[in-house]
Amino acid sequence: MPLRKKPFDPSGFVVKLTLLIVAVLTGYTLWTMDTKDASFLEGVRHTLSNFGSMFGEAHFKHFTFRDAVMSVLITIGLAVVTTLLGAIIALGTGLLAARNISGNAVSQFVKAVMAVIRAVPTILWVLIFAVSSGLGSVAAVLGMTFHTVSYLTKAYSESFEELNPGVLEALQGSGAGKLHIVFQAVLPSSMTYLLSWTFLRLEINFSNALAMGAAAGAGGIGYDMFMASSLYFDIREMGTLTYFILFFAVLLELFSTQLKKRLKSGGMQMNLTGK
Repeated sequence: MPLRKKPFDPSGFVVKLTLLIVAVLTGYTLWTMDTKDASFLEGVRHTLSNFGSMFGEAHFKHFTFRDAVMSVLITIGLAVVTTLLGAIIALGTGLLAARNISGNAVSQFVKAVMAVIRAVPTILWVLIFAVSSGLGSVAAVLGMTFHTVSYLTKAYSESFEELNPGVLEALQGSGAGKLHIVFQAVLPSSMTYLLSWTFLRLEINFSNALAMGAAAGAGGIGYDMFMASSLYFDIREMGTLTYFILFFAVLLELFSTQLKKRLKSGGMQMNLTGK
């Protein structure tokens, strides 16, 4: 029995071609790199020595403990504000992007627009808004919120499209309007997914806020890290700031996990899918 040929997979072909190009460029770069004066063992030893100084001898010199805490809170505040604004806007655009709610034409249009916005990195959106508002917290908030909307729109719309079609048909058959369907069926049944995606984006925005603090002058501990690594070049103080970032990142993860559990146990999830 002759073997059937597998159908051509365009996406798989593009992925394999991209990996091949990256591998070839990496090999070419390593081959042409001038390493006659470099020693691998010496580089490893020097790197380990720097890590030992950074994390084993961390200290405060240009910043105080209070300054570091306030800087982290500014970074967290930037992440929370952009996530909340993005989630509120994405709730509406996500409903428009859901095929089972707004129809195929509107859904495809909104998804296409959001895909274009999402394709541009956050830092570029911040720089685009910086042209009109200048570098600083305003440009960082606008740019991060813009990208958050496009990210959450895709996530929310996919969650809405997972709703059991029978529920929508039953409500439409009973004469329920669009708003009634949204607030009585779509949102309650998708609440778990919405919370999960929102908290995931909050963690991403926390990382983005660190980068924006350095790149866009938005302040926070990202800006302090930039100053310690460039102007002061104090690796020991960089280690201290890194400890602060890791500590508050873990606290943020624990807080989001506990909050999701409480919201679930508080009756915010209504299982209308029949599963």
